[in-house]
Amino acid sequence: MTAPLFASVPGFDQPIAVLKHCHDKIRKQLTTLQNLLAHLPEQGNTAEAQQAAKAVLQYFNKAAHLHHDDEEQDLMPMLQATATGEDAILLGTLVPEILADHQRMDQAWSALRPQLDAIADGASTELSAGNVNAYVDAYHAHMGKEEGQLAPMAKRLFSPQQMAQLGTAMQRRRGIAPEEAPVPAATTAPVHDAATLAAMRIDYVQSLLTEEQVLRDPVAQFEKWFDEALKAQVSEPNAMSLSTVSADGKPSSRIVLIKQFDERGFTWYTNYHSDKGQQLQDNPNAALLFFWRELERQVRIEGTVVKTSAAESDEYFNVRPLLSRLSAIASQQSAPIASRAELEANYEAVAAVAGETPARPEHWGGYRLQPERIEFWQGRRSRFHDRIVFTRGADGAWSMERLQP
Repeated sequence: MTAPLFASVPGFDQPIAVLKHCHDKIRKQLTTLQNLLAHLPEQGNTAEAQQAAKAVLQYFNKAAHLHHDDEEQDLMPMLQATATGEDAILLGTLVPEILADHQRMDQAWSALRPQLDAIADGASTELSAGNVNAYVDAYHAHMGKEEGQLAPMAKRLFSPQQMAQLGTAMQRRRGIAPEEAPVPAATTAPVHDAATLAAMRIDYVQSLLTEEQVLRDPVAQFEKWFDEALKAQVSEPNAMSLSTVSADGKPSSRIVLIKQFDERGFTWYTNYHSDKGQQLQDNPNAALLFFWRELERQVRIEGTVVKTSAAESDEYFNVRPLLSRLSAIASQQSAPIASRAELEANYEAVAAVAGETPARPEHWGGYRLQPERIEFWQGRRSRFHDRIVFTRGADGAWSMERLQP
């Protein structure tokens, strides 16, 4: 039989083979990285070196993350939902190891990437042998676990339907729309029917939260999680849901952006005459909620709200972009208006006379929620989440306890 000219690339109907093919590409890029380490001291930053750095950057900046997401969001949760007995026991050890591996490799890549960027730009020949070797060794050990234990288990346990589900998820993650068989109109169920909604679930497997891990100052713990959200490139980590209650006891929520937090509380800025401003005037009790999906975390904060000082409001207002300052002056937030055209006309009228340094209007400024209760929530498998809550006593000291999920 004549051997094929090119090795075949597996399709997404063989998702485990696709994951193995990804490992093969990772190994090639790791070899390129090692070759680059040897090349630079001998030949300098040549065009070939720059091309190699760009190839490594292109792969590990994007494709490797997709591969990790395949494992974290689909493969491992599906295995955990399927495995029993000794397989389930093995996963109990293996899944946290693999997740920890991903975090370590991400940290190692964060150290390597700036050096590779400089090499790709022709600006440097510096490449740390220690960082390269640590990254390469960690990846090889990691892939060995997956190929020796995770992949064989999936091949053994998954049904054809589960394999198809995994392959479809991997395609969609890459922006590839899999072909779907048409469903007869008579049997098509609305996507919002009760059965469909009940079946929508993601198992949380990324991390855990123990009493030993939590800092004893909840504001410091919030800062730690917020920094981790920034490093994980969470979408708008500063976005929070603000819930207020009207004078007649009706709650309402909306998304606002945190602008400062410290031991005094959590600060945002808005129009004092808005709905939320009126509600806070009548009832200063409020709640904040941060949800960082990528880290499977949320933070709930409850307390009483006070206005920031005029000096603080002035300071923040003056560093806002000019167009945002003009918008704050022109808009009577939450008040009805006849049309978008009238709204734009109000803005143009303000812009015509405000100049480059408009003064902060008295109706606009900051609020600070002074926390009395802060809860840290870490998603866990099978909805058996970790919840650690801090409560401030009358003496100002914080007490900590675990809540059941």
